[in-house]
Parts: sequence; structure tokens; C-alpha cells
Amino acid sequence: MLELRQLKSHNKHLGARMVFQGQHILSIDQLDRDAVERILQVADLMHPYVAREKSCRVLEGAVLANMFFEPSTRTRISFGTAFNLLGGHVRETVGMSTSSLAKGESLYDTAQVLSTYADVVAMRHPQAGSVAEFAAGSKIPVINGGDGPNEHPTQALLDIYTIFNELNRIHKGTENLRIAMMGDLKNGRTVHSLTQLLCVFPNVEFTFVAPNALAMPEKVLAVCDKYNHRVTITDSLDDGLHSQDVIYQTRIQEERFETQREADLYRGKYRLNQSGYEKFCDPNTIIMHPLPRDSRPEANELSDDMNDNPNLAIFRQAYFGVKVRMALFALVLGVEDKLSQFETPVAWHSNKI
Repeated sequence: MLELRQLKSHNKHLGARMVFQGQHILSIDQLDRDAVERILQVADLMHPYVAREKSCRVLEGAVLANMFFEPSTRTRISFGTAFNLLGGHVRETVGMSTSSLAKGESLYDTAQVLSTYADVVAMRHPQAGSVAEFAAGSKIPVINGGDGPNEHPTQALLDIYTIFNELNRIHKGTENLRIAMMGDLKNGRTVHSLTQLLCVFPNVEFTFVAPNALAMPEKVLAVCDKYNHRVTITDSLDDGLHSQDVIYQTRIQEERFETQREADLYRGKYRLNQSGYEKFCDPNTIIMHPLPRDSRPEANELSDDMNDNPNLAIFRQAYFGVKVRMALFALVLGVEDKLSQFETPVAWHSNKI
């Protein structure tokens, strides 16, 4: 078992022999390889419900407080859909200005109140550490949906689930994974979390492709070093994208820059289109992106001409995200072994996914 740091004394790290029930999911630091593999195993069980082959009501009567204080489309709706597909109800707060935080209420006070209204919370907030601060005042499990530039643990989990499924699709093993991450690696919380989570698996080779000003933070590189993974750092697409199993691109996080002019210095610098894929990448290299991709002409970071490339996995990522978040809800609410008891046939017409 790999040694893990604990977030706080009240929040246990989550291994296969540990109990998820009642626990917050706040940070990658909580998860070792056994815990990750358990989450992915439960995610596999969700396929009939996500594919609309069966309906499951195991969380009937339960309430999710879906609290998003920063813009989101996929993550917010994915959390809500995941809870609905298990039979639960969703109540949402969207935006800072529409909440009592705008009146000066603390995250602790908000957590104390909402803990009496719901059974679990999914939360996104623009400040690093804010979700953990909220969790300190919560009596119910809290799942981090992204806290500023810090972490995005559920995105990392769905990314690993996608990587394993994509490698299986092209009949490759998961051992000795080679992955290149490119774009805004300084501010991209998705690449921070994914890198740290992949580190619990053996023999991963990382290549980080970014301008020097947007390079992967030292604290993330230190995790790679701790687990003795090989790391290559470059600002060149030509050097960085050859001989990779996976290329993970992330957009320029313009909302994290002090001015739009500063963000515009980097937009469009690391584009990938089909001709570039054919020039730089090995056949069957998997292309991933946490979305949204910036398709505006001045950015066009992942070109629309990639849409017909069978190895473009970005929309499968989003699909797999529902499975993974369903798994987390089932685990923290302790129903992962009861799913089949609450299954019924789907009564409505559905084009199977």
C-alpha cells in the first residue's frame, strides 16, 4: 500500500480496505491505487443506467445540493444527471451573486445550514481550498467539483477511466503509459489532479508541453519525482508529441490571468489539428481534453477537423464522467452493493447510448 498524506484528521484516506461511506472527496491526496481501482470498478456497474438500458432508484428520496459558484456546464450537469440516474433529487445554486455568500455569509455557516437540507454536496468554487473549508462545516459528504486553480479530483478520475477504456479499445495495455500534457499547465487544475493521480500507478512517463510561463507547477513535478516517474519538459510540439499513448490538451485558462491581454499572449500557441496529428503523433494516439475546448479562430486549440478522428476521445470523456460521479455518490452514500435491488426496465423510448 502506498503511503498517503491525509487532508485533515477527520477525513480518512480511501483505500480498498477503507470505507468510502460518509467521507468527503476533496483531494487526490486521499486516493491510493486501490481506492482508484475500486471507484472505477463501481463506475463499470453504472453502464446499464447511463446507457438507458435499465433504471435504478437506489437513492430515491436522497437530495444532492449542487453548489456551483463558478461557471460550469458539463461538470454541473454531469453531477446532477449522475444523482438523478440513481433516483435522487437535485437542488442547485449557480453563481456567487445568487447565494448568501454575496451577503457576507461564511462557507462554514453555509455548510452548517445546507447539511440539514441535503444528503451530499457537490461544490465548485473559484478559490483554492474553498471546498475543503466548506467541508469542515458540513455534516454530510462533500465532493470537490473544482476549487480554483487547485484541484479537480472527479475530472482526474474520469480521465483515468477514459484512458483505460481507450487503451482497451485499441488493444493496448495500461502498463508503461506514455502521456503528453500540453497547454496551460500552470493554471489547469485538471492536469494537476490527473498527473498526481496517475503517479500512484507504476511506470508512467510524463511529457509536459507548455511555454515557460505556463509550465507545470513545481509541487506537481515533486509528486512525479516522489514516485520516480520519468518526466520530460519542453515547449516544442515536435519534441513533445512523438511516441505518446495519450495527448491531453487543456485550454488557456484566461479567467486565471490578471488581464485579458496577458491571456491573449498564449492563445493559439499550442494548436492541434488533423495535419498536425498526422505529422507529430503515432497512429492511434488518443486525444483528450477536459472541455470546453476554445474553438474561436484566435484560439482553435483542438481543431474541428479532428472531429472525425476515431481517436478523439473528448466526448467519450464527458460520457464516462457520469459513470464515475455515479460511482462516487454510490460509495459515499453506501449503496454500491445494492444497485441491482433497485433496478427496473426502462419504460420510455430511448436511443441506447
